[in-house]
Amino acid sequence: MNKLLPGLPFVASYSGGKDSALAIHRAVQSGMKLQALLITYNVDRGRSWFHGIPAEVLAEVERSVGAPVRLIRTTGPEYAAAFEVALAREKALGARACVFGDIDIQGHLDWCSERCRAAGLEACFPLWQEERLGLVKECLASGFKPIVTVVDTRRLPADFAGQPLTEELLDEMARRGADPCGENGEYHTFVPEGPIFARPVPVAVGPAQLVDGYALAPLAAR
Repeated sequence: MNKLLPGLPFVASYSGGKDSALAIHRAVQSGMKLQALLITYNVDRGRSWFHGIPAEVLAEVERSVGAPVRLIRTTGPEYAAAFEVALAREKALGARACVFGDIDIQGHLDWCSERCRAAGLEACFPLWQEERLGLVKECLASGFKPIVTVVDTRRLPADFAGQPLTEELLDEMARRGADPCGENGEYHTFVPEGPIFARPVPVAVGPAQLVDGYALAPLAAR
């Protein structure tokens, strides 16, 4: 497991969220060379896994970042195998490493490392074992402007969905006993603006919808 590998061409396991964006930013700042963004796409629901980003918004991300966004179109049972196939394809195109935004959950690191080993790539975790709240604050201070897109309503109020992530909202999450970083699944974000983007991603955020205990703020290109 490596944190950063300056000079190496890399692909990023891109979720669209704040931790992913910060990890990519750190990798680029270190001198690593971004080849592509990989994002798993739920073919049954027509949006990305976990963060719920539609394909038309991801196309706008590609235009702003200036690197291809590769959709790994998969169902749940095929998820790991499809990820490995995508990594192997990127290795054939010149990638030497894959960057992940995981922080401190060992199971996540193990899963990502195993996929990289199978594809013959180095696994890089630029944020690994750093203090969670400090990372969120670094993300905001770096100029990223995350939007809360998914909220677990068992842990946070539904009306947090659709709101910009600010230090004030982080404080409110902490007061409610939730992890402000959301590393335990309390919430997910989409980042449309920040230092990895040439310009803000044009995205509209719709009213939150309740689905299976989660509040989802739908995204659309505008």
